[in-house]
Amino acid sequence: MMKKRLIAVGMASATLFVAACGSDKNNATPTTVATTAAPATTAAPAGTEAPAGADAAAVGDIVAVASANENFSTLVAAVAAAGLVETLQGDGPFTVFAPTNDAFAALPAGLVDKLLLPENKAVLVQILTYHVVSGAVMAADVTAGDVPTVEGDDIAVTIVDGKVMLNKTTTVTATDVVASNGVIHVIDSVLLPPGLDVGSL
Repeated sequence: MMKKRLIAVGMASATLFVAACGSDKNNATPTTVATTAAPATTAAPAGTEAPAGADAAAVGDIVAVASANENFSTLVAAVAAAGLVETLQGDGPFTVFAPTNDAFAALPAGLVDKLLLPENKAVLVQILTYHVVSGAVMAADVTAGDVPTVEGDDIAVTIVDGKVMLNKTTTVTATDVVASNGVIHVIDSVLLPPGLDVGSL
């Protein structure tokens, strides 16, 4: 569905992210995220579909895919502010749950601007890496259960009326945007790690 250029994800330092990727917890066989049948999803945001016959190498890495789509400009800005661009251009593979601009806009007023400030970089890294799972998990491989993220905490995956839900509040709206170093799934809200208090920023 959503295959073109998509993410630089609007989610400590790149070093922290790499260290997390290298931990035993995050290198375990990735827990998948879907149903007994491929989950029903809505149309992908405009510009996320890959041309017919395009392969992952031709599309580019996760950052290139995200950067090419205006619906992910906030995510791309966040990834840059967090210093995670080079990390998400790495070999991976990664599975990224990518919030749209509308998803970021739904956060409390002024929060995105605060997260982009240098003094809040560690919090931003924590949020963004909570949207990343080690390994390339396609929609057809998704099952309900807890999925360990690069940040360290789990995402709870459930299937409701044929739709994949994350933490019971976030819906996967488009799937399988393939990149050279992983895959992107579009989500309709920003995921916050358990226990993170963004109200104190």
